[in-house]
Amino acid sequence: QLQASGGGLVQAGGSLRLSCAASGSIFRINTMGWYRQPPGKQRERVGSIASGGGTNYVDSVRGRFTISRDDAKKTVYLQMNSLKAEDTAVYYCNAAVLTGPWMPSSNYWGHGTLVTVSS
Repeated sequence: QLQASGGGLVQAGGSLRLSCAASGSIFRINTMGWYRQPPGKQRERVGSIASGGGTNYVDSVRGRFTISRDDAKKTVYLQMNSLKAEDTAVYYCNAAVLTGPWMPSSNYWGHGTLVTVSS
């Protein structure tokens, strides 16, 4: 399972760091990523980080948000800087997990953590 944490209330221009830790029977974690769902809108992709460390981001957060991972801790992070009111959303983590060397990858989701940016 994935456990996300770090959400909260922050003023516009501020920073916040989200964490998402994986637990359970894990052989390897491939791509990890973050999604968000603003109030009244559909869930959208924020960005992701591959097992080799390569990252990509949606245009609206590129240059402000940074995704990193600590494989020893089975954790992915989302560092959010220069936050804007439009970043307000429930943020979800996602991971492609292999539970064994010959098992296919399965997609797991965290429960979501609310980030509110006040203007």
